[in-house]
Amino acid sequence: VQLVESGGGLVQPGGSLRLSCAASGFTFTTYAMSWYRQAPGKERELVGASNSADGSTNYADSVKGRFTISRDNAKNTVYLEMNSLKPEDTAVYYCKATHQWSPLSYWGQGTQVTVSS
Repeated sequence: VQLVESGGGLVQPGGSLRLSCAASGFTFTTYAMSWYRQAPGKERELVGASNSADGSTNYADSVKGRFTISRDNAKNTVYLEMNSLKPEDTAVYYCKATHQWSPLSYWGQGTQVTVSS
């Protein structure tokens, strides 16, 4: 099982980034896919999630209207489109796969996003 995030980097405030999380080793369509982030000295927090059954999404209030999660089941990949980035969005971003019928879950290794001028 592998979840490999990519797309992180340094961006100026107000800029955009798109993160990708490529999955392998499990049946992607039976897993909800979510994005978390962890800033230095803070606990890991949920950014948003995509339901496995219908692809519906939900987001943390702090990113609503700025971030969008999408998934491509044909490519076993989930994306996090981040717009209007703020310095407080700086964190390591992780994707997580959670089985829809069991507590089984997997984490990626994370990708750093830094928002700074």
